[in-house]
Amino acid sequence: MEILDLIIIFGYLIAVTVFGIVLSGKQETTEDYFVGDRSVPWWAISASIVATETSTITFISVPGVAFAKNGNFEFLQVVFGYLVGRVVISLIFIPLYFKGDLQTVYQLLGDRFGNKVKMLASSLFVIMRNIADGVRLLLTAIVLAAVYVAFFPGADTTTIIIGSIILLGVVMIVFTFFGGMEAVIWIEVVQLAIYIGGAIAAAIVLIQQIEGGFSGAIAIGEQFDKFQLFDFTLDFTKTFTFWAGILGGCFLTMSTHGTDQYLVQRYLCTDKPSRASLALLSSGAVILGQFIGFLFIGVLLFAFYGPFNAPEYAQAGVMGSGVPGTFPFAGGDQVFPDFITKHMPSGLSGLVVAAIFAAALSSSLNSIAATAVNDLYKPFAGEREDKHFLKVSGWLTIIVGILQIAIAIGLMNAKSSALSQALAVASLINGPILGVFLVGSFIKRAGQIHALIGMIASISLMAYVVFGTKIAWTWYALFGSLTTFFVALIASVILPRPLRESEM
Repeated sequence: MEILDLIIIFGYLIAVTVFGIVLSGKQETTEDYFVGDRSVPWWAISASIVATETSTITFISVPGVAFAKNGNFEFLQVVFGYLVGRVVISLIFIPLYFKGDLQTVYQLLGDRFGNKVKMLASSLFVIMRNIADGVRLLLTAIVLAAVYVAFFPGADTTTIIIGSIILLGVVMIVFTFFGGMEAVIWIEVVQLAIYIGGAIAAAIVLIQQIEGGFSGAIAIGEQFDKFQLFDFTLDFTKTFTFWAGILGGCFLTMSTHGTDQYLVQRYLCTDKPSRASLALLSSGAVILGQFIGFLFIGVLLFAFYGPFNAPEYAQAGVMGSGVPGTFPFAGGDQVFPDFITKHMPSGLSGLVVAAIFAAALSSSLNSIAATAVNDLYKPFAGEREDKHFLKVSGWLTIIVGILQIAIAIGLMNAKSSALSQALAVASLINGPILGVFLVGSFIKRAGQIHALIGMIASISLMAYVVFGTKIAWTWYALFGSLTTFFVALIASVILPRPLRESEM
């Protein structure tokens, strides 16, 4: 990498910051700050959904999945479940979001069950999202640190990663604080173009540097079964199987895209359910093509580095061998960044690193602030003017940004794949939340006490599943949501029916 690459990278970070400040004049009410006055076009929301779903974790970790020994395209089975989940959300949930002037999805739970259920779901979202985005920030900082070390080989990596976390976190705080949700969406539209362009550029460079070019990479991929797609084994400990993908992936998407404020808030930025559904469904087609592309980059990296030519490769991934499954790298998250910083031509290298930053700076700060203000603060704040809540929202944006920086620094020594970390955390908490939405929609006799019992039982079970079993994260959302649903159903039969409550 050369000075030109640094200019591109830091130029991008500066441009994002300036863009947020330019939009600051439009933030006059909480409606402006949280939902962009509901005037954002559907295609921009679609691009925003794709950019949000992609993240640095996808950009870096998914190629590592295909690169690893015995790695292949089985990850796409989960993506097929993502597509099914989108259809279910469009039919069941999106019509509910437009029955009132919602700013958070959890206000539906307040209308149906009361403040206790709403506040529990909101609190779980705030916890989950901060942890997941702390991982996202850390992974991006590792890339930025690798860029710096490429220029200054003697630099202390730990210090540079911490500095990078702080730098990226500050940029994210600034553009979100000034520009609100609308700035986040429009920045994500630009980000989508940048990181797709960066990924295509990386693939072209890889093909040019592989012996035999495209056909040579395909031959190597076929030799090592990299294009294997389906695994019909019913094994709850395996992450990527057909059943885990279709069922688990469907429920995971129903939870993340249907009941998670981070993504639902984007639908609320348009004015009609039909436009929100169009944005969600069209994003699914892009997501499928994108995941295929990132997995294919993993195959190209496998052909480029040729780890199979080393004698140590035979022992890679064998328990106790000391040789990682992603040999010669310590983990799959390191493969693509190594190629970008060491083997990409000057200029293109900077573009791809900027693309990684683009994927990382999909800020959740506004969504967390919206949830904290509307669902956790307003019930205790009494009658206040909207300007007061707008001011509180700004301060919360800053505080949450600092918290995510702290989480990223605290997770620096985590050893497992960042992809697994983030998705496991999301699945752990989103399952119980999805379950209570299903209770509200389909169990008319259920009241607040039944929903709370279901959620508490689900959270307890999922804590055991995550920390006490080897069940794969792809099943977490399914198990968590169904536990909430059926426990609440049983409780509604056993316990006296409460006074009539409003329905969704």
